[in-house]
Amino acid sequence: MSPEEELARTRFGILNLVRFSGVALVFAGIANIAGKLLPQLAPGLGYALFFLGIFGFYTLPVLLRKRWRGPKP
Repeated sequence: MSPEEELARTRFGILNLVRFSGVALVFAGIANIAGKLLPQLAPGLGYALFFLGIFGFYTLPVLLRKRWRGPKP
């Protein structure tokens, strides 16, 4: 496997990890808002987790791609 292909596989894995963690944060936020996860901190923590998950799912992969397309060292 060439170094470029290995780098592409690594970056693809990182992008998927970022997306899945965003989805996990959204689900944790929904569970907290519903009072199922850490009910003593609901709903404030739930809304924070929910919006952090949305931000992570939609914007972090775009920011990572822009950074990776920059000039090569």
